[in-house]
Amino acid sequence: MIVTFTANPSLDRTVELPAPLARGEVQRAVAVHQHSGGKGVNVSRALVASGLDTVAVLPGGDSDPVLAGLLDDGVPYAALPISEPLRSNVTLTEPDGVTTKINEPGPKLSLAEQEALIGLLLDRSRGASWVVLAGSLPPGVPADFYATVARRLRSGNDGDAPLIAIDSSGAPLAAAISGDSTGTINGKPDLLKPNAEELAELAAAAGFTDVHTADELEADPGLAARAAAAVVGSGVGAVLATLGSKGAVLVTADGAWLATHPPIQAVSTVGAGDSSLAGYLLAATRGGSPQDCLRQAVAHGAAAASLPGSTVPAVHQTTPDAVTITAL
Repeated sequence: MIVTFTANPSLDRTVELPAPLARGEVQRAVAVHQHSGGKGVNVSRALVASGLDTVAVLPGGDSDPVLAGLLDDGVPYAALPISEPLRSNVTLTEPDGVTTKINEPGPKLSLAEQEALIGLLLDRSRGASWVVLAGSLPPGVPADFYATVARRLRSGNDGDAPLIAIDSSGAPLAAAISGDSTGTINGKPDLLKPNAEELAELAAAAGFTDVHTADELEADPGLAARAAAAVVGSGVGAVLATLGSKGAVLVTADGAWLATHPPIQAVSTVGAGDSSLAGYLLAATRGGSPQDCLRQAVAHGAAAASLPGSTVPAVHQTTPDAVTITAL
């Protein structure tokens, strides 16, 4: 069982444009896609598509369209009822794959709601192999929320704590590798899934000064691996860094690898990183080696980018045999 935790879920609408976005002009869409979203929700959707047991933990009222969408997609979920509606996000995709996203902030969660949401996660994560803490945080939630949740997972599972993956950005992601405020329970994840921009920020926070931009990391996989190694050196178990069309690198305490996929026709990159994480977890739950997990991660990400909107691929739609793995 893989449990995903999305503190700030969304109803994601993707609008396909027939030509490049023209600011200030009227344009007609060629297609519109709508899915329940948020990073953790997307991971659960991808896992369900490939036949894995999962449950998505999130806030949301019974009548919220996000929960209705999960029912329609057959995604099991556990929701904490809240009075405010969940946010809606809009993505514009251009014919060449350029993506523009407009994300709402989401409903504010009170301290009581935050605690109740953590309690729901602790209950549903008993016996889980992995827990994925993913996405942005809604207003009112402190930046170290995911680090706090990770510590609670490790202290509240009777010595049988799940492995923890975190996929976020900005301050919540930085807090995931910061010092442990309790001094007793380690809140750092077993797996981090940054993109190139997030990896640059994480590496700087970990004291790595040889890189400054995402472009540098995407252009030089060896540099990306060294940046990820600095993050692993801070106490994180592994770093799966997605580098867009350049593939991905995986760094653990035992090695570093680059995975590349032959070029594809990108339709929409929305959710591609989430699908990459789902692919990694799919291989991990089947006992795959680090290289196997990386291979399936890149295959899943490439397949997702070739599909419209935030559509997630099933494993049979991926091409792991086309992925090349290189030790770094």
